[in-house]
Amino acid sequence: MNASLADVRTAMLLDPTVTNLNTGSFGPLPRPVFDRATELRHRLAEEPMDFLIRQMPPLLWQARVRLAEFVGTEPKRLVFTANVSAAINIVAAGLRLNAPGEILLTDHEYLAMQWCWERMAQRHGLTLRTFPLPANPSTPEEIVAAAVRAFRPQTRLFFFSHVLSPTGMALPARDLCREARRRGILTVVDGAHALAMLPLNLDEIGADFYASNCHKWLLAPTGSGFLWIGPGNEDRLEPLHVSWGYQRPAPPWDEPDAFGSTPRIRFYEFEGTRDLCPWLAVPAAIDFQKAIGWGAIRTYNLELAQYVRHRLGNDLGLPAVTPSHSALHGFLTAFRLPPRTEPMGLRDNLWKRHRIEIPIVERPDCLLARVSTHFYNTEAQIDHLAAALAENLQERGRPES
Repeated sequence: MNASLADVRTAMLLDPTVTNLNTGSFGPLPRPVFDRATELRHRLAEEPMDFLIRQMPPLLWQARVRLAEFVGTEPKRLVFTANVSAAINIVAAGLRLNAPGEILLTDHEYLAMQWCWERMAQRHGLTLRTFPLPANPSTPEEIVAAAVRAFRPQTRLFFFSHVLSPTGMALPARDLCREARRRGILTVVDGAHALAMLPLNLDEIGADFYASNCHKWLLAPTGSGFLWIGPGNEDRLEPLHVSWGYQRPAPPWDEPDAFGSTPRIRFYEFEGTRDLCPWLAVPAAIDFQKAIGWGAIRTYNLELAQYVRHRLGNDLGLPAVTPSHSALHGFLTAFRLPPRTEPMGLRDNLWKRHRIEIPIVERPDCLLARVSTHFYNTEAQIDHLAAALAENLQERGRPES
C-alpha cells in the first residue's frame, strides 16, 4: 500500500480486530461519511419539519446531481432507492409485459432477484428461463455470443448482473444491452457491485433499466441505492407506493421541482415520511474517494486482487473461478473450495478462530470463497486469510483440481 492510501486507511471506521475482506456484501463507512450522515440525522431529529420541508429538498437535488455526474447520466433519470433489491422490485412489480413470452436470466443471478422475476412471470403468465454462462471465458465476446444464442423470439426481458455476485466476473453490459435492443428485448441490469468498482457510464451502457447500490464499493451509508430509467422507459412503470407523488401536475415532468426531484422521479421515489439521510450523504462518499484519487484506488485494488490470486491460487492451489481477462473482473475474486468442505464449518472457523470476514458462496456445482479487495485492505490481511484457509485445508485435505 502506498503512503497516501496507508494514511487514509485510518479514516475508515473498521474494527481493528477484524480482517474485513467483504466489501462485496457491505462497505464500512469512512469517518467523513459517517459524520455527514450523523450531522444530517441530528438536524432531522431536532427539527423534523424544518429539515424535511425546507432543508432536505435542495440537498436531495444536489445528491442526485452529484451521483448523476459520477455515473454518466442526467439527474432526471435517477430514482433513489434503499438498495438494488428495492430498485429491481420497482421494475418487476411495475412493468407490464405481453404474454405469452419469457424472462431470460443468466445462471449466476442473485437468488433473491431470481425470486423477484419468478413472481413477475407468474403474475403475467410468462415463463422464466436461465441460460449458462461460459465457465471460463477468455474474452467478453464469448459471453455475448452465449447470450445471443439464448435469445428467442419470445424473449421479452433479459436480466443480468453487471458484476456476478458469486464469482466477481464482470459482464460486457454495453454489448449485451446492444444485442438485446437489436432484437426488441428489454434489458434490466443488476449493477450492485459495479458502482465505484468499474468505470461506469450509464448513458453509454444503454440498458432500459439499471440498478445499483451505493453502500458497497462507494462506501455510502446503508440505505442508499438507485434505479436508472433509460430513454423511452420513463412512463412504463407503476410505482410500488401510491403516495403524494402519484398525482403528477401538468407537464413538464422532468424539470426540478420543490421537493428535490422532478414530478416524474417523485412518482416513483416518494414513499411518504422516511429517513433520506443515507441518500443525502452520497456526495460525501464520492468526495472521500475522489480526494484519494479514483485512479490510485483502482490501481491498488487490482494489484491486491492479483496478490489474492497469487496467495490463494498459486500458493494454496485453489482454482480461481474469476476470469483473469482485464475486462472480465474488478475487485472481487472467487476460488473453488474442495468438494468435501462444509460451508457452515468453514464460516465459523474463519470468523470465530481468525476473525476473518469473507462470504462462502454455495453454488449448485461447487463451493466458493469470495475475496473483496478495497483500498483499506492490505497484503498482510490476504496473508492472514491464506494462513487460515491453509489450516482449514490441512484439516480437511487438499483441493481437487
